Amino acid sequence: MTYDVVVVGAGAAGLMCALTAGYAGRRVLVVDHANKAGKKILMSGGGRCNFTNLATTPKHFTSANPSFCISALKRYRPEHFVELVERHGVEYVEKTPGQLFCATSAKEIVALLLTECEWAGVTVQLKTRIDRVERQGEGMRLVTSSGKVEAGAVVVASGGLSIPSMGASGFGYDIARQFGIEVMPTRPGLVPFTLSDPWKTRAAELSGLSLPVAVSCQGKRFEEPLLFTHRGLSGPAMLQISSAWQPGESLEIDLLPGESVFEQLCLARRETPKRQLATWLGERFPKRLAQALLGWYPEPNLAGGTLAECSNATLQAWAERLNQWQIKPAGTEGWRTAEVTLGGVDTDAISSRTFEVKALPQLRFIGEVLDVTGELGGYNFQWAWASGVACGSSI
Repeated sequence: MTYDVVVVGAGAAGLMCALTAGYAGRRVLVVDHANKAGKKILMSGGGRCNFTNLATTPKHFTSANPSFCISALKRYRPEHFVELVERHGVEYVEKTPGQLFCATSAKEIVALLLTECEWAGVTVQLKTRIDRVERQGEGMRLVTSSGKVEAGAVVVASGGLSIPSMGASGFGYDIARQFGIEVMPTRPGLVPFTLSDPWKTRAAELSGLSLPVAVSCQGKRFEEPLLFTHRGLSGPAMLQISSAWQPGESLEIDLLPGESVFEQLCLARRETPKRQLATWLGERFPKRLAQALLGWYPEPNLAGGTLAECSNATLQAWAERLNQWQIKPAGTEGWRTAEVTLGGVDTDAISSRTFEVKALPQLRFIGEVLDVTGELGGYNFQWAWASGVACGSSI
């Protein structure tokens, strides 16, 4: 079998690259070991796929080479993919500003991509294992479970290590290393935190409770909801900050973002001195959390517990607990639930215009396998579309 382009991986980036190259007149084969195309697309966004973010800019991505993503993101913007979605009649909703989701099911995005691949003459071959990738003169050869394949170019779009139950593996990194390309250290990204006792027990008692917070770490700050779980802390705020967090570090969580707790408590003490601190907390937090806070931080000097009996030092202590809650995670839930992979193929070895390996132009890498990771909210899908189009249009 001979093709101009063989794309390894039938995910978002791989299918986008394949259809783009197909429309450019290339003979394209997509190979994947999975039994279904676009598995990660299907499970993303709770099954509704947050397929782009209208506010996408390079600042929403983490990489050792921050400028690498600029070119592709400029050339293929969110509105380009939205136009494709609308052309296929896929209804979508904007759940929060800029975040676009399918109105019904992520299956429509996979169907869109496979339809476009069919129209572009692309062959998609699933349940196919790749045993070896070799350089062959100016081209490449793949040894697969279905036989040998000759290719003018091989595009690696095999994703990262996140969610191994979906078939994720380090195959793309192995290919990079085989050809002498450095792979930056990888770790789970956009992943919930685990806690050790006593905080694990405390979080478990509040499991299912969510509230808006602002979380900070390593100079990054996100205002999103936090969710208590049986294992620790999750929700968009925790997923976002997990990509900045390093083991051993503490998180600073503002449980009342935009409100100066010390000023508000001093004001309440002046205006309603007989009000209890428990009442004040109950007005700002869900009942379970307000009660839990009083249990976490019992104040022996409160006597009857009225605000009038609270010293400035006591109010300041509560301000720090609520505006600057310091908590040190035990770790994260790891690859099992991580949405993305931080790190990956070193982009210094890759052309930001064509995504070819600079020293070996018949080999290319796109999507999550590269050391480019977006924040939560549709950015990683936009990177998949943009890198796929940039690569596919240049082969």
